[in-house]
Amino acid sequence: MRQIPPRVSLLASLLLLAPVAAASQQEYSVASPDGGLVFTFTRDPEPRFRLDWRGQPLILPSNLGLVLESDLVPRPGGETLGADRRTVLDSIRPVVPEKRALIVEHYNELSLTFEGGWGMDLRAFDGGVAYRFRTDRPGAVVVVEERFQPRFPGDPMVWIPTEDSFLTHQERLYQELTLSGIPADTMGSTPVLVAPPGLPKVLITEADLRSYPGLYLKGTGADALEGVFPAYPAVEEQVRDRTVRVVEREPFLAQSEGPRTFPWRVFIVAEEDPDLVESTLVYQLAPPLEIPDPSWIRPGKVAWDWWNASSLIGVDFQSGLNTETYLHFIDFAADHGIEYIILDEGWSDPANLRELNIDMDLSAILRRGRERGVGIILWVVWKTLEDQFEEALDQFAEWGVPGIKVDFMQRDDQPMVDYYWRVAAAAAQRHLLVDFHGAYKPTGLRRAYPNVITREGVLGLEHSKWDPQPTPKHNVTLPYIRMVAGPMDYTPGAMRNAQDQRFNAIFDRPMSLGTRVHQLAMYIVFESPLQMLADSPSNYAREPECLAFLSEVPTTWDETRVLSGSVGEWIALARRKGEEWYIGAMTDWAARDLELDLSFLAPGSWSGEVYSDGANVQRNAEDYRRTDMTVNPEVPLTAHLGPGGGWVARLRPGG
Repeated sequence: MRQIPPRVSLLASLLLLAPVAAASQQEYSVASPDGGLVFTFTRDPEPRFRLDWRGQPLILPSNLGLVLESDLVPRPGGETLGADRRTVLDSIRPVVPEKRALIVEHYNELSLTFEGGWGMDLRAFDGGVAYRFRTDRPGAVVVVEERFQPRFPGDPMVWIPTEDSFLTHQERLYQELTLSGIPADTMGSTPVLVAPPGLPKVLITEADLRSYPGLYLKGTGADALEGVFPAYPAVEEQVRDRTVRVVEREPFLAQSEGPRTFPWRVFIVAEEDPDLVESTLVYQLAPPLEIPDPSWIRPGKVAWDWWNASSLIGVDFQSGLNTETYLHFIDFAADHGIEYIILDEGWSDPANLRELNIDMDLSAILRRGRERGVGIILWVVWKTLEDQFEEALDQFAEWGVPGIKVDFMQRDDQPMVDYYWRVAAAAAQRHLLVDFHGAYKPTGLRRAYPNVITREGVLGLEHSKWDPQPTPKHNVTLPYIRMVAGPMDYTPGAMRNAQDQRFNAIFDRPMSLGTRVHQLAMYIVFESPLQMLADSPSNYAREPECLAFLSEVPTTWDETRVLSGSVGEWIALARRKGEEWYIGAMTDWAARDLELDLSFLAPGSWSGEVYSDGANVQRNAEDYRRTDMTVNPEVPLTAHLGPGGGWVARLRPGG
């Protein structure tokens, strides 16, 4: 596993312009900086791409192209007018850290120019490759179809989150199927992970999705996956206050104006499973910052009301959707250094943001938040926000709320993708954070608009309110697939925990599958700069040791190192914030002893506090131990994880 150096000098991009290719030349290649990956595009006889890894075929010759109303891009066997090359060695300092405070960006790029004002960009990194189409000409562009059919050697195992339709929250378990065993009528959202036998794994996703529909992949019953896309909506139907489904679609995918670029088709290549978790390729391929001054953006933790049904005990009022409950939430957050609370569904009529809940004195709640330094984030249905857009956002800004949680989009056709960008820009103008729920996966919007601080698009803890789907196996699959695309609002923090045989889905008194420390480890393993505390303040108050950890664990990191792991089995990683290191480990239903190499620590002794599964965790998943220890970077640590278990350490320099 390659380690990215913690610092690099900022170098200007190096432009290496190649001579214009002769018209007869039909094959063009670009290699990664280390030479291990070679990405090749050919036009003869048909437009195709392939990817070789250390001289071996990793992606076989595969179809690609755009079908326009009256043309094909690129035309089979057509002329290539130019082939410009450059090498970029640079660094990115994200406004909101993305796995690390400094990202080293190093790639080789080949930009091809075709006849008719069209072109194609190919980039090769040491950890993957990507391509995109572009049009350099002005005027209307209507895309009828996109051809994307990656083929693989052997019969790989594929991790695919299968979908029933394009109306989806993208909250799915991962099916593990052979490529040939995926039926032609089975479709999945991306990212999708492919494991060709004897070769590195390949994660397929997209970046810089803008004014274009999202990418899905379906089976072909053969050696290929095929890209499918939700076509432009023609007729919509609103169901209740939140769901707007498409009942009829246009015979095209997207209509827009050139010049423009189209989304990157991304292939992240992982020789070892931990390489997937450390990848920042989606972020690197995203458009640059579009907020002039983002200094107001503040990550943090959130006390969340909805998962725990706003339930409190030991108080002298009836808890629920009322003023007293939210004043209690604010005081809890302030007392424990938690930056925000959410007012989820119920503070207003979901279909009309002007109609406030008469049992909630919103002015008093906002005033208490200001007095105690706790920000109030407001939940809204996307369609209601759309219908009351300027009025609602102006009102939120006038109230001084720091952010909104926008829910139930459930689509990623072109108009909905445009909606995300419009909300991000309008919210940024008013200094509002945005948390998208009912959302598609991240594709890099957060780099242009870092006020889009997290998003769902993940099967998270909320499902435990009605079914046992978020299992430990699922939880240790997410970091290698969904989280590679970007932060995920999984909403961890359950203080009622159960092993499989003792789990019971209770909507208004929920619990989690797996151990208590499995939940604590999520705050290190799972990335979300706006990280929820999903359980009730009353439950946290009964667990002062766990609450002390949750109060202080960071939500962004200066450095990330994956220590070991395997997709769907376990993960152990270390993250640094300032001088402190946090280590989090999680396992599936198998108990494990993990040897943790601490050589990444600076020399000398380190003091640590450790949370580990208790001796009786197989009978009671809430059993855990907190211990203090001194560690030496030269001596590995052994972490024992029970079934569905976890392990957490916080390390400080000095014995």
